Amino acid sequence: MLNRFFIFLLLIQSFAFAQDIPQKPNPPRLVNDLVGGLLSQGEIDQLEQKLKNYNDTTSTQVVIVIVKSVQPYDISEYAVKLGREWGIGQKDKNNGVILLWAPGDRKIFIATGYGTEGALTDARSKRIIEQIIKPNFKEMRYFQGLNEATDRIIQYLSGEFQAETSEEGDAGDVVFAIVFFLIVIIIITFMIKKGGGGGNRGGGFVPYTTYTGWGSSSGGWSSSSDSSGGGFDFGGGSFGGGGAGGDY
Repeated sequence: MLNRFFIFLLLIQSFAFAQDIPQKPNPPRLVNDLVGGLLSQGEIDQLEQKLKNYNDTTSTQVVIVIVKSVQPYDISEYAVKLGREWGIGQKDKNNGVILLWAPGDRKIFIATGYGTEGALTDARSKRIIEQIIKPNFKEMRYFQGLNEATDRIIQYLSGEFQAETSEEGDAGDVVFAIVFFLIVIIIITFMIKKGGGGGNRGGGFVPYTTYTGWGSSSGGWSSSSDSSGGGFDFGGGSFGGGGAGGDY
């Protein structure tokens, strides 16, 4: 009799957990404020436009979800279950990221799909929370925190911070990259001078550089894409438990 009672309690708990996960938005949106009042509609639209542009370009889906509380459950479990039930990211790539914020608990969690764990490691997710989100949220700069955090997430996913000095032990890689770059510049300069500057009719040497940034917290984001949330859908991606969280 006692065993049946415990099984009954577990079933009730499982049902309650399922009820706590909000339904997938229809039409799908990448910024889902289920609390209201913490962001203005203009701020939501700005975030939506940026993340939609990134989704349109790369098929990688970075989703912000704001719920009042995840209690009595752990925020990491809640984020993973939400990602699986909504199917964030593409099914064949599992390239989804969730930034989950529970203001009633004062907790944040960044959950990564299987396909984004390599670029957005647990350590990097933790750094985004500690260095960007928490300082802004403590000062009630909620939009700025989310805007800068999603910029940094996109930069990591785009490979712009691969040589960044971090607790992952890549300081030696930075030194190597700098030395290698200086050697290349010296060799190129030597070859240009050796070839005779007088015969160069095209003017001075202009090194070619590229930048693949996806915007910054200071503005400058521009696109003709619609920010209404339509025109895309979650692709059935899955999550394996990667990510990091924190309180503020």
